Amino acid sequence: MAAQSTIPVVVNGACGKMGREVIKAVTAAEDMTLVAAIDKNPAVLGEDIGEIAGCGPVEIPVTPDLEAALVQAQSEGLAVMIDFTHPDTIYNSVRAAIAYGVRPVVGTTGLTADQIKELAEFAEKASIGCLIIPNFSIGVVLMQQAAQQAAQYFNHVEIIELHHNQKADAPSGTAIQTAQMLSTPDKAFNPAQVEESEKMTGARGSTTDDGIRIHSVRLPGLIAHQEVLFGAPGQLYTLRHDTSDRACYMPGVLLAVRRVMPLKSLIYGLDKIL
Repeated sequence: MAAQSTIPVVVNGACGKMGREVIKAVTAAEDMTLVAAIDKNPAVLGEDIGEIAGCGPVEIPVTPDLEAALVQAQSEGLAVMIDFTHPDTIYNSVRAAIAYGVRPVVGTTGLTADQIKELAEFAEKASIGCLIIPNFSIGVVLMQQAAQQAAQYFNHVEIIELHHNQKADAPSGTAIQTAQMLSTPDKAFNPAQVEESEKMTGARGSTTDDGIRIHSVRLPGLIAHQEVLFGAPGQLYTLRHDTSDRACYMPGVLLAVRRVMPLKSLIYGLDKIL
């Protein structure tokens, strides 16, 4: 059998803000072919996804039928599903893609640890690669790596993540992943200095098992931003990443589509494939 010339790609959540950026990136990539655009919004069904995304007609209509799209993608070769949908539906979408032999690249956050474990087991049984990427920005990976190094020397750290007010889950997957990366078996952060009392529930944010506090902000005008603040007597060390355009995620998305092809199991995090 001759090697396929391009990677067939299904975009789930194609009409969302991230989905439209993905459509533009995939249609511009010489080694990828868009085969389906999935969205549940009844106002756009049947419309050309290229027109919606702003990259011109691509003769791919928006459809709500993910299963039919996965069947079509599978018939065209080793295919990938890029998913930017909603935390309530992502688990079933990823499981369906794996069942049809289509490799998921997931940007939707909100999956629980148990769900990720179950999907990892399912992907391994099926020998199908799957990438779950809380954040596709190279800058975020660099920030997290710097935070890991700093965590060796600071005992006090808090994370503030800021997103647009249409984001459904909190804390963000990036903030949770950052906290996980700072965690070590032999260290607890933020040892108590006084007996704290919250006058309003949640004022001090959420707390991980090892004491890292995470605060979530949701406002219009924001896209995606994160600060990691380390404190010690006489000094404050701050790491911050700001997103000004969703286009910054597209190199990571396209890299993930290419890197997921030979995988036989689930991998979590962009840093694992760089």
